[in-house]
Amino acid sequence: MNYRHAFHAGNFADVLKHAVLALVLRHLCDKPAPFRVVDTHAGAALYDLAGPEATRTGEWRDGIGRLREAVVPSAIAPLLAPYLDVVAGLSSDGALRYPGSPLLALKLMRPQDRLTACELEPRAAAALADALGRDSRAKAIAIDGWLALKAYLPPKERRGLVVVDPPFEQPDEFSRLAHGIVNAVRKWPTGVYLIWYPVKDRRAAAGFVDTLASAGIPKLLRIELDIGAHGTDANDGGLRTTGLVLINPPWRLADELAGLLDWLASVLARGAGAGSRVERIGTT
Repeated sequence: MNYRHAFHAGNFADVLKHAVLALVLRHLCDKPAPFRVVDTHAGAALYDLAGPEATRTGEWRDGIGRLREAVVPSAIAPLLAPYLDVVAGLSSDGALRYPGSPLLALKLMRPQDRLTACELEPRAAAALADALGRDSRAKAIAIDGWLALKAYLPPKERRGLVVVDPPFEQPDEFSRLAHGIVNAVRKWPTGVYLIWYPVKDRRAAAGFVDTLASAGIPKLLRIELDIGAHGTDANDGGLRTTGLVLINPPWRLADELAGLLDWLASVLARGAGAGSRVERIGTT
């Protein structure tokens, strides 16, 4: 996976990740107490879909591009509204802009909530700070995401969400991710965690989830979206299945996602084998 997320912004994996992120934030906003969002690998926060990187791959056209053109069923529309409203607002002047996780979170947070967005790569870190602007609720920090997972948990707020979306450039990324998450949950067991992973090696992906379950983390929700057409060449490096693990998910989320994921699979499918799964592991 290319660390420069501008090549992949708005693709099918982003659609899944950000639609679920928006739903989690909506649930957090249901209670008046403030919460903290810690984004460990925040990226640039705002992407130009008409820019050279996004134009070169065109991945967004089979992701957010398809979603924007689809007729959304009435049962699905409320689940996608928090996400799609933010995307539409960023492009209201006719430009094609797409939010990364930190900007999406900031747009959905309330005045009492706070965002800690971490990014080490210099260009992305500068773009992140620029995208978040002078919003007093947000702080962009140039720090390694794995260090951030140790340094900023637990937050002073008792409620919150940790978003972990590493670039998966290193061969040991699943092992590093599992180790980091297990240690983070030990420090802050009541936080909600949203963890993204690519499914190129199904055994490695399954092993990652098994490691979390074996560590005694009791409330896990595994979500995967498969767009089919396996074995075909594509600009996205052949990625056809994307996954999320949620720790301590909001209690209604699994039921909401069951219908949403089925519909997304049908809209984003590229060929035979498309489908989705929402699996509870432990007591959720």
